[in-house]
Amino acid sequence: MKKHRNIPIFVPHLGCPNTCVFCNQRKISGCEKADFSSVSAEIEEALSTITAGTDVQIAFFGGSFTGIDRRDMIYLLETAKRFIDEGRVESIRLSTRPDYIDEEILDILCRYGVKSIELGIQSMDDAVLRASGRGHTAAQTERACRLITARGFELVGQMMTGLPEATLETELYTARRICELGASGARIYPTVVFRGTELENMMKRGEYESRGMERVIDDGAAVLAVFLESGVNVIRVGLQSSELLTDGSDTASPYHEATGELIYSRYFRNMAEKMLAELEPCGKSVTIYVSPGEVSKMVGQKKTNSEYLKKKFSLYSIKVRESGELSPNKIKIISEERKI
Repeated sequence: MKKHRNIPIFVPHLGCPNTCVFCNQRKISGCEKADFSSVSAEIEEALSTITAGTDVQIAFFGGSFTGIDRRDMIYLLETAKRFIDEGRVESIRLSTRPDYIDEEILDILCRYGVKSIELGIQSMDDAVLRASGRGHTAAQTERACRLITARGFELVGQMMTGLPEATLETELYTARRICELGASGARIYPTVVFRGTELENMMKRGEYESRGMERVIDDGAAVLAVFLESGVNVIRVGLQSSELLTDGSDTASPYHEATGELIYSRYFRNMAEKMLAELEPCGKSVTIYVSPGEVSKMVGQKKTNSEYLKKKFSLYSIKVRESGELSPNKIKIISEERKI
């Protein structure tokens, strides 16, 4: 299988028509046009570090790409297309908002070799969208998803947990709708309250309460399960460390730099817990098999999963081993007498 690599090109916050309550990106002031003259050089530099045979995408992230000035959008697409025509890059990936997708825009994206469109869906509940200041509706999201998949683009749905007015039920509904609307990939972002945002002001006014880390992990694992059990590739869970100060001092809510890892670990614990309940292995030794590279997800940080399961099911011992027969995010449990 080919390795995949994105060359990220940050597009300033020019394409977004409003500021969502959780957004910490600063709009450029006193500047009518961004300078994209260095983009080609950035791509060249990135390509010099990528080994031959890698599936490379140029990825326009950071703003609503299809909402920026049309001339800028065409310039960036033309720049990226040159690398595709030279055979050095496979395709283009971009992120945008549901209300900046229409047939005309998709015509343009088709011409320039765009393959993947990451849609900032965030929620499929209109009350949540309104409370979050998103400026679009769930119906607009549905229309955008259908247009994207009908034209053969790869759809990636980005959603958030912990938004104002959101519940686990609205989040599970959002995840299910993203799957049903044909997404092949997803990103899950638990809400982080950044200092200086409207969401922080809402917290101070008592209009919003952030979720504690335990609930962030529990809810994230439940949403993750919807995607994985539907065969949707989860590209990322949680913000990258580069999007936050490493000590969390730019946040006004509970934050853990390994949130994604903790959510995956909880998902694995939940799977094992369900299987062990069927096995009834009280007093026995069990071995849990996982796909190569996933031992840490099953064991948990500081062996928390192993200790939790051992105590809950009164197990004599738990071993976690790799098995090349298992697909990623799958487990198999063998006890002294039975396997499941």
